[in-house]
Amino acid sequence: MVSKNQIKRITSLQQKKFRKLEQLFFVEGVKGVQELLDSNVELFELYTTNTQLFAVDSSKVHAITSAELQKISALTTPNTCLALFKIPEVKAFEEKGLILAVDDVRDPGNLGTIIRLCDWFGIKTLYCSEESVDVYNPKVVQATMGSVSRVNVVYGNLAQFLSKTQLPVFGTFMDGKNIYQEALPSEGIIVMGNEANGISEPIEECVSHRIAIPRFGDLQATESLNVATATAIVLSEFKRSAI
Repeated sequence: MVSKNQIKRITSLQQKKFRKLEQLFFVEGVKGVQELLDSNVELFELYTTNTQLFAVDSSKVHAITSAELQKISALTTPNTCLALFKIPEVKAFEEKGLILAVDDVRDPGNLGTIIRLCDWFGIKTLYCSEESVDVYNPKVVQATMGSVSRVNVVYGNLAQFLSKTQLPVFGTFMDGKNIYQEALPSEGIIVMGNEANGISEPIEECVSHRIAIPRFGDLQATESLNVATATAIVLSEFKRSAI
């Protein structure tokens, strides 16, 4: 059974200020929960309609009904379980290899997919501007499909970080050089911009290499690519060049 106080705590974690206050976030669904249980992220509480699903400390497990799960879930159709995890400390990172940075990415699905792409392509650090959506937003966590535990996501003043780095800084622009014709290094910072406005002017000033994904359509009518889609193409090309 889930109490009123537990319902209040869990539902409050849909808001960033309460996640920060409690130092907790939640994930739903068997796959997402198991991915985090297999990581170094510490479990706080597990609520499930099937207590046999996971091999965890029974004192942290709460057996609940489907109706109770509906009350605490952020999903339209809840999926068997919801688990609360402690927000891990941000790890220090070295400025070497490839680092991905996002400038004011606001859509949770986009950021979650970008984190998953970092995991796929072996990008260990994702640097987010302070305006970007919170990594522990439930929709972001859900979209990462467990990759949130394997990518070091850092928030900070992006312009300040880029102005001090010794690494080359690559930014994606419509008027940039064709990425397929450029010699891409194995070390550098790749900046992806906001969904509607691209890379902001303060960040643009920090970019040393302007690159673009060329359009091949006959009409050349599409204005831009989704930021997560563009990230997949850019990371793939950087990694292909490094082989």
